[in-house]
Parts: sequence; C-alpha cells; structure tokens
Amino acid sequence: MNAFITKQIPEAGLQLLKEAGVNFAIADKKLSQEELIAQVQSYDALLSVGFVRADAAFLKACSHLKVLSLFSVGYDNVEIAAATRLKIPVGNTPGVLSGVTADTAFLLMLATSRKAFYNYHKILDGKWQEFDPVADLGIELNGKTLGIFGLGNIGYEMAKKCRAAFDMSVIYHNRKPNPAAEKELEARYVSFEELLVQSDVLSLHANFSPETKALFNKDAFGKMKRNAIFVNTARGGLHHEGDLKAALESGIIWGAGLDVTSPEPMDPANPLLKMPNVCVLPHIGSATVETRNAMAVMAARNVIAGLRGERLPAIVNAEIYQ
Repeated sequence: MNAFITKQIPEAGLQLLKEAGVNFAIADKKLSQEELIAQVQSYDALLSVGFVRADAAFLKACSHLKVLSLFSVGYDNVEIAAATRLKIPVGNTPGVLSGVTADTAFLLMLATSRKAFYNYHKILDGKWQEFDPVADLGIELNGKTLGIFGLGNIGYEMAKKCRAAFDMSVIYHNRKPNPAAEKELEARYVSFEELLVQSDVLSLHANFSPETKALFNKDAFGKMKRNAIFVNTARGGLHHEGDLKAALESGIIWGAGLDVTSPEPMDPANPLLKMPNVCVLPHIGSATVETRNAMAVMAARNVIAGLRGERLPAIVNAEIYQ
C-alpha cells in the first residue's frame, strides 16, 4: 500500500499511515497538474493538501487510484461526478474544524466592528495621536441581528458564540430549514432577500458551487444595511471582490472581515488591505495545532480505508458503495 501526499501534514497523520503499513512520499515542491498526474501513476492513494484541481481530465488520468483523500472539508476543487463514475472514493475532513473556523469568523466580526487591524497599523506607522473622541469609532454588537448563510456545523458554532457573547438574535438561509438550530438557538429561517435586508452581521458558511459563485455581489450588497458587517470564512468565490470593494468605499455596507479571498493568496497591493473597516486573514480558519492534527488523522484514516477496500470514514461520494 502506498500513498502520495502533496504537502507536509502534521506528524499525527503520518504516524497513523506508518502504523497501518502504508508507504508514502511527500512532494518537496508545488507540482503542476501535469506533474502531479505523472507522479501519482506509481501510487494507489492521493492525499491532497491545499488546492489541487481534480477535474475530469485529472481523474481519468489517475483512474487507478483507490482513494482520493482531501485535507479539507471543502471539495469544490474535485469533480465529484467524474470521481464517482470512475469508482474513486473521495474523502474529506468534516466536523473537526467547525469550532475553530467559527472562532475565526467571530474574531473577524469583532475585529472589524472596532477597526482593530487598521488601528494596530496606525501604531506601527507612528500615527497614534492624542485622544480624539470622534476618531476611528467602531460599532457595538450587543443585541444585533446575526445572519447566517449556510447554517451547518460551522454556522451553528458561530451562531452559538454570538448568542452567548452578545445576545444576538439569529436568522439564517439554507437550502432547507435547520430544526435543531431553531429549537436550541431560537434561529429563524428567512428568505435570501430577508437575510440581506435584516442582518447587522452577515456571516457566510456555505459550500462553493456554481449556484453560490459570486452570489454576494453588487445587487446583494445593495440590499444590506448601511451599518452591516460582511464576514466570509467559507470560500472567496462566494463574493464578488470588486463589488465588495465598491460597496465598502461608497458606504453601502459598513465593514468586512475575510479569511478567504479570490484569488488566494491576495495581492499585497489589494486596496481592501488599506481600508480602515476591513480585516483580512490569510485563510487560517482551521489553523490550530489541535485541529490540524485532527484533520491529518481523519485524512490518513480515509487513505487507509480506501487502500484496504473499506468504506471511507468521511466519504463525499457515498453513492459509489451502492
């Protein structure tokens, strides 16, 4: 049994592979799609770390794979239908990163509300002046309305934190209602337009898909409150960056906190990074020791199960077992 890993992962996952008798190699550089296809030909499993585009052509060229294990919960970079046709099980890492990703969304919400990143840079730039009672004012969050787009595990954790810390009321929009959240958090299901209109903080936790691509655009921002904070810790492709920049510059919305951008990495000259009402992080939603270890273990278990011909513990395309 052997596996190819596209980037270094925490030792917890590697140790699990060793104990299971899986031989593995780790890429020592970033590989192009063509290079990765060539490399994988002599391996039975691929553990994909970071954004590796596994489209139909890639999967057809690697149809011998017994398993494709993703070091992520998202799988929008994989053409799942093609993997299913080729009988390649695709595994991901759901659940283990819900809490810390929600922590990051909460951090961005709070930091944006107080212009924290901007004010920190004022100190570095030598612009910390005497007390000014009307300068760089933020907005308070107590009692405000939190809107969640995609109330799954991560959205639920975000809503729970906001309820506990700021007594925020919760509204949400999903493909279908979430009865548990409605019962436990008094969350209220609303239409997409109502979500835009009523939210003081709008936090995104949905999957990226053709239907959600650039869904948060000029039209959407134009329906939001002028004091609204937009938070995206899901995928950068969910919002249209140019429209977001214009909405912030013109005061259509109040601020934005982003852990994801499009493209990634973000250009250091991007104007969003200079705006006082914007906080941007370099996609660190799951970046804690505990969570990355848990992701490595789950990804490794998917590899081991796939190589043994067993059902993956976290399977994306479960229909291949039917």
